[in-house]
Amino acid sequence: MTPPRANTWGPCGQTPVVRVRGRSWRRWSIAALCCYKSGKRSRPIYQPRPYRRRKNERKSFDWTDYRDLVRRAHLQLGGPVMLIWDNLNTHLTAGMREYIAEHDWRTVFQLPPYAPDLNHVEGIWSLLRRGPLANVAFADNEHLVRTLRRGLRQIQYRPHLINACLTETGLTTSNKHPTTRRNPQ
Repeated sequence: MTPPRANTWGPCGQTPVVRVRGRSWRRWSIAALCCYKSGKRSRPIYQPRPYRRRKNERKSFDWTDYRDLVRRAHLQLGGPVMLIWDNLNTHLTAGMREYIAEHDWRTVFQLPPYAPDLNHVEGIWSLLRRGPLANVAFADNEHLVRTLRRGLRQIQYRPHLINACLTETGLTTSNKHPTTRRNPQ
């Protein structure tokens, strides 16, 4: 609920001010996949999750939430899914490994331990933080969710932005597997 700060403008001699109502205990987690399919438009598939400080409630996603997100991507794309994952502990759990082993329509490529520059979803978060979420003090949960969904929808309708997030990592798509492209220098 606390707004990310970004550069802004204001009248000459007047400092722009973003008013915030105070620290909030509310927390939102969001998981996303960037989906690329040959001959189709690239798009994100995402799932927000609120944390309301209830007893025995998780603060973030569980492996079952990621499993459901991957299953939803499979159904929406109508074909095999290739995942390029970072080393988030939830991605590496025994339950997730078993689930992946049970289904042959899923292939997983693991990124090196700390490589946010290779994670194309980080580009989506960067676009959101610099765009619709920048310098906004959210009045309530609904305002945050509306702004987040509107921002993701704007990105979804501009597939060149999603493709640029993949290109920025140096990865390319092919029919068989992702490959790295080296910059000639």
